[in-house]
Amino acid sequence: MPKYIHELPNWPHFRWDSGGLAKRLAAVRLRQGRLIGRMQALGFRQQEEAVLTTLTEDVLKSSEIEGEILDRDRVRSSIARRLGMDIGALPHADRNVEGVVEMMLDATQNFESKLTEERLFGWHASLFPTGRSGMSKIIVGAWRDDRSGPMQVVSGPFGREKVHYEAPAAGRLDAEMKSFLEWFNAEDNTDPVIKSALAHLWFVTIHPFADGNGRIARAIADMSLARSEDSSQRFYSMSAQIRLERKAYYDMLGATQNDELDITLWLEWFLGCLDRAFDGAEKTLAAVFQKAGFWKKHATAKINERQRDILNRLLDGFEGKLTSSKWALIEKCSPDTALRDIQDLIDQGILVKDEAGGRSTSYSLTNI
Repeated sequence: MPKYIHELPNWPHFRWDSGGLAKRLAAVRLRQGRLIGRMQALGFRQQEEAVLTTLTEDVLKSSEIEGEILDRDRVRSSIARRLGMDIGALPHADRNVEGVVEMMLDATQNFESKLTEERLFGWHASLFPTGRSGMSKIIVGAWRDDRSGPMQVVSGPFGREKVHYEAPAAGRLDAEMKSFLEWFNAEDNTDPVIKSALAHLWFVTIHPFADGNGRIARAIADMSLARSEDSSQRFYSMSAQIRLERKAYYDMLGATQNDELDITLWLEWFLGCLDRAFDGAEKTLAAVFQKAGFWKKHATAKINERQRDILNRLLDGFEGKLTSSKWALIEKCSPDTALRDIQDLIDQGILVKDEAGGRSTSYSLTNI
Protein backbone atom coordinates (compact mmCIF):
# COMPACT_ATOMS: atom_id res chain seq x y z
CA MET A 1 0.00 0.00 0.00
CA PRO A 2 1.45 3.44 -0.94
CA LYS A 3 2.67 5.40 2.05
CA TYR A 4 3.59 8.72 0.41
CA ILE A 5 1.77 10.78 -2.20
CA HIS A 6 4.55 10.33 -4.78
CA GLU A 7 3.84 6.57 -4.66
CA LEU A 8 0.18 6.97 -5.59
CA PRO A 9 -0.82 5.86 -9.11
CA ASN A 10 -2.17 9.31 -10.07
CA TRP A 11 0.89 11.23 -8.85
CA PRO A 12 1.40 14.15 -9.50
CA HIS A 13 -2.19 14.94 -10.48
CA PHE A 14 -3.13 17.05 -7.47
CA ARG A 15 -6.72 17.98 -6.83
CA TRP A 16 -8.40 20.50 -4.54
CA ASP A 17 -11.74 22.06 -3.74
CA SER A 18 -11.67 25.18 -5.92
CA GLY A 19 -15.11 26.27 -4.80
CA GLY A 20 -14.25 25.93 -1.15
CA LEU A 21 -11.05 27.95 -1.61
CA ALA A 22 -12.55 30.64 -3.84
CA LYS A 23 -13.56 33.05 -1.06
CA ARG A 24 -10.23 32.73 0.76
CA LEU A 25 -8.26 33.14 -2.47
CA ALA A 26 -10.28 36.20 -3.52
CA ALA A 27 -9.71 37.86 -0.13
CA VAL A 28 -5.97 37.17 -0.24
CA ARG A 29 -5.67 38.44 -3.82
CA LEU A 30 -7.59 41.62 -2.93
CA ARG A 31 -5.34 42.28 0.04
CA GLN A 32 -2.25 41.50 -2.03
CA GLY A 33 -3.31 44.01 -4.68
CA ARG A 34 -4.03 46.73 -2.13
CA LEU A 35 -0.68 46.21 -0.41
CA ILE A 36 1.27 46.38 -3.68
CA GLY A 37 -0.65 49.52 -4.63
CA ARG A 38 0.17 51.22 -1.33
CA MET A 39 3.82 50.29 -1.54
CA GLN A 40 4.17 51.44 -5.13
CA ALA A 41 2.67 54.79 -4.15
CA LEU A 42 5.65 55.43 -1.84
CA GLY A 43 8.46 57.74 -2.87
CA PHE A 44 11.44 56.16 -4.60
CA ARG A 45 13.68 56.14 -1.52
CA GLN A 46 10.93 54.70 0.65
CA GLN A 47 10.23 52.00 -1.93
CA GLU A 48 13.92 51.11 -1.95
CA GLU A 49 13.98 50.92 1.84
CA ALA A 50 10.87 48.71 1.94
CA VAL A 51 12.25 46.35 -0.73
CA LEU A 52 15.65 46.13 0.97
CA THR A 53 14.09 45.40 4.37
CA THR A 54 11.79 42.76 2.91
CA LEU A 55 14.47 40.98 0.90
CA THR A 56 16.82 40.98 3.89
CA GLU A 57 14.15 39.35 6.06
CA ASP A 58 13.39 36.84 3.32
CA VAL A 59 17.00 35.65 3.09
CA LEU A 60 17.53 35.60 6.85
CA LYS A 61 14.33 33.75 7.71
CA SER A 62 14.48 31.19 4.89
CA SER A 63 17.93 30.20 6.18
CA GLU A 64 16.74 30.23 9.81
CA ILE A 65 14.02 27.72 8.95
CA GLU A 66 16.84 25.30 8.09
CA GLY A 67 18.79 26.18 11.25
CA GLU A 68 21.35 28.45 9.55
CA ILE A 69 21.86 31.88 11.11
CA LEU A 70 23.24 34.55 8.77
CA ASP A 71 24.61 37.99 9.67
CA ARG A 72 21.93 40.63 9.03
CA ASP A 73 24.36 43.40 8.06
CA ARG A 74 26.17 41.18 5.57
CA VAL A 75 22.90 40.05 4.00
CA ARG A 76 21.64 43.62 3.76
CA SER A 77 24.95 44.79 2.30
CA SER A 78 24.97 42.04 -0.32
CA ILE A 79 21.41 42.77 -1.44
CA ALA A 80 21.95 46.53 -1.56
CA ARG A 81 25.14 46.18 -3.60
CA ARG A 82 23.50 43.86 -6.12
CA LEU A 83 20.51 46.18 -6.50
CA GLY A 84 22.69 49.28 -6.80
CA MET A 85 21.43 50.87 -3.57
CA ASP A 86 23.59 53.30 -1.62
CA ILE A 87 23.28 52.44 2.06
CA GLY A 88 26.69 53.56 3.30
CA ALA A 89 29.52 51.44 4.60
CA LEU A 90 28.42 47.93 5.47
CA PRO A 91 30.59 44.81 5.61
CA HIS A 92 31.20 42.65 2.55
CA ALA A 93 29.34 39.36 2.68
CA ASP A 94 31.03 35.97 2.77
CA ARG A 95 30.36 33.46 0.01
CA ASN A 96 27.63 31.64 1.94
CA VAL A 97 25.63 34.85 2.27
CA GLU A 98 26.38 35.83 -1.33
CA GLY A 99 25.10 32.46 -2.54
CA VAL A 100 21.75 32.67 -0.75
CA VAL A 101 21.28 36.27 -1.88
CA GLU A 102 22.19 35.39 -5.46
CA MET A 103 19.57 32.63 -5.57
CA MET A 104 16.82 34.72 -4.03
CA LEU A 105 17.43 37.72 -6.27
CA ASP A 106 17.58 35.57 -9.39
CA ALA A 107 14.22 34.03 -8.47
CA THR A 108 12.47 37.32 -7.75
CA GLN A 109 14.22 39.81 -10.05
CA ASN A 110 14.20 37.48 -13.06
CA PHE A 111 10.79 35.97 -12.36
CA GLU A 112 9.75 36.07 -16.03
CA SER A 113 12.60 33.80 -17.13
CA LYS A 114 11.99 30.08 -17.45
CA LEU A 115 12.89 27.86 -14.55
CA THR A 116 15.29 25.26 -15.97
CA GLU A 117 17.39 22.39 -14.73
CA GLU A 118 20.54 24.45 -15.34
CA ARG A 119 19.14 27.36 -13.35
CA LEU A 120 18.26 25.12 -10.42
CA PHE A 121 21.74 23.60 -10.50
CA GLY A 122 23.18 27.11 -10.35
CA TRP A 123 21.03 27.98 -7.35
CA HIS A 124 22.10 24.82 -5.58
CA ALA A 125 25.79 25.45 -6.27
CA SER A 126 25.43 28.99 -4.93
CA LEU A 127 23.98 27.64 -1.67
CA PHE A 128 26.90 25.25 -1.14
CA PRO A 129 30.00 27.00 -2.56
CA THR A 130 32.39 24.68 -0.70
CA GLY A 131 30.65 21.49 -1.81
CA ARG A 132 29.76 20.74 1.79
CA SER A 133 26.71 20.89 4.00
CA GLY A 134 28.16 21.45 7.45
CA MET A 135 30.98 18.92 7.71
CA SER A 136 29.55 16.53 5.12
CA LYS A 137 30.58 16.54 1.48
CA ILE A 138 27.50 16.51 -0.78
CA ILE A 139 26.64 16.39 -4.47
CA VAL A 140 26.40 20.01 -5.60
CA GLY A 141 24.81 21.37 -8.76
CA ALA A 142 23.26 18.01 -9.69
CA TRP A 143 20.43 15.77 -8.55
CA ARG A 144 21.15 13.61 -5.51
CA ASP A 145 21.91 9.90 -5.73
CA ASP A 146 21.08 7.00 -3.40
CA ARG A 147 24.61 5.85 -2.64
CA SER A 148 24.22 6.75 1.04
CA GLY A 149 20.68 5.35 1.20
CA PRO A 150 17.24 6.82 0.47
CA MET A 151 16.55 10.53 1.04
CA GLN A 152 14.64 10.63 4.31
CA VAL A 153 13.39 13.27 6.72
CA VAL A 154 14.06 11.86 10.20
CA SER A 155 14.14 12.89 13.84
CA GLY A 156 15.26 11.29 17.08
CA PRO A 157 18.56 9.89 18.42
CA PHE A 158 20.89 7.79 16.30
CA GLY A 159 19.69 4.21 16.10
CA ARG A 160 16.15 5.16 17.08
CA GLU A 161 15.33 7.62 14.34
CA LYS A 162 11.75 8.22 13.32
CA VAL A 163 11.25 8.47 9.55
CA HIS A 164 8.74 11.22 8.77
CA TYR A 165 9.10 11.12 5.02
CA GLU A 166 11.01 9.31 2.26
CA ALA A 167 11.48 11.05 -1.08
CA PRO A 168 11.30 9.39 -4.52
CA ALA A 169 14.28 7.19 -5.42
CA ALA A 170 17.12 8.95 -7.26
CA GLY A 171 16.43 6.96 -10.41
CA ARG A 172 13.11 8.80 -10.77
CA LEU A 173 14.51 12.32 -10.50
CA ASP A 174 15.16 13.08 -14.18
CA ALA A 175 11.58 12.23 -15.12
CA GLU A 176 10.08 13.84 -12.01
CA MET A 177 11.90 17.12 -12.49
CA LYS A 178 11.18 17.21 -16.21
CA SER A 179 7.48 16.92 -15.41
CA PHE A 180 7.68 19.57 -12.71
CA LEU A 181 9.56 22.10 -14.86
CA GLU A 182 7.26 21.62 -17.85
CA TRP A 183 4.27 22.31 -15.60
CA PHE A 184 5.86 25.31 -13.87
CA ASN A 185 6.85 27.01 -17.12
CA ALA A 186 3.59 26.31 -18.94
CA GLU A 187 0.83 28.89 -19.10
CA ASP A 188 -2.41 27.53 -17.73
CA ASN A 189 -5.53 28.68 -15.92
CA THR A 190 -4.15 28.06 -12.43
CA ASP A 191 -4.12 31.22 -10.32
CA PRO A 192 -0.44 32.21 -9.79
CA VAL A 193 -0.86 32.28 -6.00
CA ILE A 194 -2.28 28.75 -6.05
CA LYS A 195 0.55 27.81 -8.42
CA SER A 196 3.05 29.15 -5.87
CA ALA A 197 1.62 26.84 -3.20
CA LEU A 198 1.55 23.89 -5.61
CA ALA A 199 5.12 24.48 -6.77
CA HIS A 200 6.37 24.67 -3.19
CA LEU A 201 4.72 21.39 -2.23
CA TRP A 202 5.57 19.55 -5.47
CA PHE A 203 9.26 20.51 -5.43
CA VAL A 204 9.86 19.76 -1.76
CA THR A 205 8.06 16.41 -2.18
CA ILE A 206 10.44 15.41 -4.99
CA HIS A 207 13.35 16.61 -2.82
CA PRO A 208 15.78 16.43 -5.76
CA PHE A 209 18.93 17.73 -4.04
CA ALA A 210 21.13 16.33 -1.31
CA ASP A 211 20.42 19.46 0.77
CA GLY A 212 18.87 22.91 0.34
CA ASN A 213 15.51 21.67 -0.93
CA GLY A 214 13.47 23.80 1.48
CA ARG A 215 15.24 27.05 0.60
CA ILE A 216 14.97 26.36 -3.12
CA ALA A 217 11.29 25.42 -2.79
CA ARG A 218 10.62 28.74 -1.05
CA ALA A 219 12.57 30.62 -3.73
CA ILE A 220 10.41 28.93 -6.39
CA ALA A 221 7.28 29.92 -4.47
CA ASP A 222 8.52 33.52 -4.27
CA MET A 223 9.19 33.43 -8.02
CA SER A 224 5.59 32.42 -8.65
CA LEU A 225 4.32 35.13 -6.29
CA ALA A 226 6.39 37.71 -8.20
CA ARG A 227 4.71 36.46 -11.37
CA SER A 228 1.31 36.86 -9.69
CA GLU A 229 2.13 40.56 -9.19
CA ASP A 230 4.11 41.02 -12.42
CA SER A 231 6.71 42.83 -10.31
CA SER A 232 10.23 42.18 -9.04
CA GLN A 233 9.67 44.47 -6.06
CA ARG A 234 9.11 42.44 -2.90
CA PHE A 235 7.14 44.08 -0.12
CA TYR A 236 6.32 41.05 2.04
CA SER A 237 8.19 37.92 3.04
CA MET A 238 6.51 34.53 2.94
CA SER A 239 9.67 32.97 4.41
CA ALA A 240 9.57 35.30 7.42
CA GLN A 241 6.01 34.21 8.15
CA ILE A 242 6.83 30.53 7.63
CA ARG A 243 9.68 30.97 10.12
CA LEU A 244 7.17 32.21 12.70
CA GLU A 245 4.94 29.21 11.94
CA ARG A 246 7.70 26.67 11.40
CA LYS A 247 6.11 23.84 13.39
CA ALA A 248 2.76 24.24 11.64
CA TYR A 249 4.61 24.43 8.32
CA TYR A 250 6.40 21.12 8.84
CA ASP A 251 3.32 19.49 10.33
CA MET A 252 1.23 20.50 7.31
CA LEU A 253 3.89 19.33 4.85
CA GLY A 254 4.16 16.00 6.64
CA ALA A 255 0.42 15.49 6.79
CA THR A 256 0.04 16.33 3.10
CA GLN A 257 2.89 14.10 1.93
CA ASN A 258 1.48 11.16 3.87
CA ASP A 259 -2.08 11.53 2.60
CA GLU A 260 -4.01 11.55 -0.66
CA LEU A 261 -3.56 13.83 -3.66
CA ASP A 262 -6.34 16.13 -2.46
CA ILE A 263 -4.25 19.05 -1.18
CA THR A 264 -7.05 21.41 -0.17
CA LEU A 265 -5.80 21.62 3.42
CA TRP A 266 -2.28 22.50 2.29
CA LEU A 267 -3.64 25.27 0.04
CA GLU A 268 -5.82 26.61 2.85
CA TRP A 269 -2.81 26.77 5.15
CA PHE A 270 -0.61 28.40 2.48
CA LEU A 271 -3.21 31.09 1.73
CA GLY A 272 -3.62 31.77 5.44
CA CYS A 273 0.13 32.02 5.93
CA LEU A 274 0.38 34.41 2.97
CA ASP A 275 -2.39 36.55 4.42
CA ARG A 276 -0.52 36.73 7.70
CA ALA A 277 2.67 37.65 5.82
CA PHE A 278 0.85 40.78 4.67
CA ASP A 279 0.56 41.76 8.34
CA GLY A 280 4.35 41.67 8.49
CA ALA A 281 4.46 43.98 5.49
CA GLU A 282 2.39 46.50 7.41
CA LYS A 283 5.10 46.51 10.08
CA THR A 284 7.75 47.03 7.40
CA LEU A 285 5.77 49.95 6.01
CA ALA A 286 5.48 51.49 9.49
CA ALA A 287 9.25 51.14 9.98
CA VAL A 288 9.93 52.79 6.61
CA PHE A 289 7.72 55.74 7.53
CA GLN A 290 9.37 55.95 10.94
CA LYS A 291 12.83 56.07 9.38
CA ALA A 292 11.79 58.68 6.82
CA GLY A 293 10.22 60.76 9.59
CA PHE A 294 13.36 60.54 11.69
CA TRP A 295 15.60 61.89 8.94
CA LYS A 296 13.09 64.60 8.05
CA LYS A 297 13.01 65.69 11.68
CA HIS A 298 16.81 65.84 11.84
CA ALA A 299 17.41 67.15 8.32
CA THR A 300 19.34 70.18 9.58
CA ALA A 301 21.33 68.35 12.26
CA LYS A 302 25.11 68.29 11.92
CA ILE A 303 25.79 64.57 11.55
CA ASN A 304 29.02 63.01 10.31
CA GLU A 305 29.24 59.79 8.28
CA ARG A 306 30.05 57.60 11.32
CA GLN A 307 27.04 58.97 13.16
CA ARG A 308 24.78 58.57 10.13
CA ASP A 309 25.83 54.95 9.71
CA ILE A 310 25.16 54.07 13.36
CA LEU A 311 21.83 55.90 13.40
CA ASN A 312 20.71 53.99 10.32
CA ARG A 313 21.73 50.74 12.00
CA LEU A 314 19.64 51.65 15.04
CA LEU A 315 16.68 52.52 12.83
CA ASP A 316 17.06 49.20 10.98
CA GLY A 317 16.95 47.18 14.20
CA PHE A 318 20.40 47.14 15.82
CA GLU A 319 20.90 43.83 17.63
CA GLY A 320 21.82 44.15 21.30
CA LYS A 321 22.84 47.33 23.11
CA LEU A 322 24.79 50.16 21.52
CA THR A 323 27.90 50.89 23.57
CA SER A 324 30.90 53.10 22.88
CA SER A 325 33.09 50.03 22.36
CA LYS A 326 30.68 48.65 19.72
CA TRP A 327 30.63 52.07 18.06
CA ALA A 328 34.42 52.14 17.89
CA LEU A 329 34.57 48.59 16.53
CA ILE A 330 31.90 49.13 13.86
CA GLU A 331 33.21 52.49 12.69
CA LYS A 332 36.89 51.52 13.05
CA CYS A 333 37.69 54.56 15.16
CA SER A 334 39.29 55.17 18.55
CA PRO A 335 37.24 54.88 21.77
CA ASP A 336 37.68 58.63 22.32
CA THR A 337 36.28 59.41 18.86
CA ALA A 338 33.34 57.10 19.53
CA LEU A 339 32.57 58.86 22.81
CA ARG A 340 32.77 62.29 21.15
CA ASP A 341 30.38 61.14 18.41
CA ILE A 342 27.96 59.79 21.00
CA GLN A 343 28.10 62.87 23.23
CA ASP A 344 27.51 65.11 20.23
CA LEU A 345 24.32 63.19 19.37
CA ILE A 346 23.20 63.35 23.01
CA ASP A 347 23.73 67.12 22.98
CA GLN A 348 21.61 67.36 19.82
CA GLY A 349 18.82 65.36 21.47
CA ILE A 350 19.16 62.43 19.07
CA LEU A 351 20.64 59.82 21.43
CA VAL A 352 19.94 59.24 25.09
CA LYS A 353 21.95 57.35 27.69
CA ASP A 354 20.16 54.23 28.93
CA GLU A 355 19.39 53.94 32.62
CA ALA A 356 22.00 51.24 33.37
CA GLY A 357 25.33 53.02 33.80
CA GLY A 358 28.90 52.11 34.68
CA ARG A 359 30.96 49.90 32.40
CA SER A 360 27.78 48.69 30.70
CA THR A 361 26.67 52.17 29.61
CA SER A 362 24.56 51.94 26.49
CA TYR A 363 22.68 54.38 24.29
CA SER A 364 19.38 54.48 22.43
CA LEU A 365 17.53 56.75 20.08
CA THR A 366 15.35 59.35 21.72
CA ASN A 367 11.62 58.85 21.31
CA ILE A 368 11.03 58.79 17.54
